[in-house]
Amino acid sequence: MKDKRPVNLDISTIQLPLPAITSILHRISGVIIFVGIGILLWIFETSIETEAGFNALKTGLSSPFIKFLLWGIFSALAYHLIAGCKHLLMDIGLGESLAGGLLGAKLTIFISTLGIIVIGIWIW
Repeated sequence: MKDKRPVNLDISTIQLPLPAITSILHRISGVIIFVGIGILLWIFETSIETEAGFNALKTGLSSPFIKFLLWGIFSALAYHLIAGCKHLLMDIGLGESLAGGLLGAKLTIFISTLGIIVIGIWIW
């Protein structure tokens, strides 16, 4: 039997709902955290190895690029934590409806944005 459904291969015309976008961002933030943990461990190791390493790291951490990198890692961590809490609430039955999923996605974006702004203020 031949399938007669239309096939849309143009990604730019597909409109994803907000809960789908937050889910995709949750996965992307997990990948960023995975890579960022390696960077943070290297920074930690360098800071405790020698006094010269600590001083070099202290100087390097004042660089805008390094601050931006750390802001990105910590922002991904904040978003991932908040989206993970939303998923835990959904696991116990809260927000499983269509309206609840949309509200949860909006709250995730709002709370994450506030957290990311606070992290940026803290780093700079």
